[in-house]
Amino acid sequence: MLPVDKLESIEARYREIEDLLCRPAVTTDAQRLTKLTKERAELQELVEAFRRLRVVQDEIAENKAALKDPELRELAEAELAELGAEREQLERRIHLLLLPKDPNDARNTILEIRAGTGGEEAALFAADLFRMYQRFAESRGWSVEVISLSAASAGGIKEVIAMVQGKDVYSHLRFESGVHRVQRVPATESQGRIHTSTATVAVLPEADDVDVAIDDKDLKITKTAASGAGGQHVNTTNSAINLLHVPTGIMVRSEQERSQHQNLAKAMAILRAKLLEIAEREQADAIRDERRNMVGTGDRSEKIRTYNYPQNRVTDHRIGLTLHSLDKIIDGDIGALIEALRSEHQARQLEEQSRP
Repeated sequence: MLPVDKLESIEARYREIEDLLCRPAVTTDAQRLTKLTKERAELQELVEAFRRLRVVQDEIAENKAALKDPELRELAEAELAELGAEREQLERRIHLLLLPKDPNDARNTILEIRAGTGGEEAALFAADLFRMYQRFAESRGWSVEVISLSAASAGGIKEVIAMVQGKDVYSHLRFESGVHRVQRVPATESQGRIHTSTATVAVLPEADDVDVAIDDKDLKITKTAASGAGGQHVNTTNSAINLLHVPTGIMVRSEQERSQHQNLAKAMAILRAKLLEIAEREQADAIRDERRNMVGTGDRSEKIRTYNYPQNRVTDHRIGLTLHSLDKIIDGDIGALIEALRSEHQARQLEEQSRP
């Protein structure tokens, strides 16, 4: 059953916001205008679905009454079937829209990819994964900014850390954390044998300054020369930043910018994200957060997905989903995987919500 009283209250608030947005006192107050506009946008989809549901329910009642008329009976039965299906879809959509939102969903994301077991082949796979996420980000209109990159000798990546910015980035990438496994014949394999390699992916919501308190005395900052490509400037100027958070032992390096201040800002962003992840993981462990129970803890010892090249197959082990379109997926078409994980998460939330 839908919580009608709650939905009517939400609709009343939506009408109130619309009225407020027409008042000069609000339109001339930029801060209040922004806040109300954002609140209206958050409520709009739910309110529109609820309003449409009431229209559908009225039309169902009218068609049921029309069943008594022999001339209208056939048409009414056909319309009732369509309206019944639409009502079910609307009710499920409303239930999903009423689910509590993760406060991190709208945040930008720190994406970390590291080569795991498998030597140079693992580094090549890490590079493939990074390209996959870059292309997916491009398709969503997001930006990907490399913060730190350690290249491998054969053209792969030992480690890459990047900032992904755009609309609802974390809500789409949040379930990618874990160990990704590849099964394929390496280019250097003369016997045609299939090798198994791994890479780890970590997805961290970007933390605001207010989310994590960092005491300056807990930081040890070292300035060094950047090690990446970029010419004489990169190799001779101490623009790279090594940032050590002493209490946790977390070390962050940022070297992609020419300015120490820019690299320090990026290093601090990564550190805040890592500290926020630690705090949230501790909280999740304490309250057995449903999301983490659904997809695992995100611990990197868990193999969450296998990419099998000989069979053009990708399997996500958490939800038992297998797709025979690896060529498209590794080229960035991971929308089906991500939506399947999001849908499974929502289904678990609905199940949990329905329990007494």
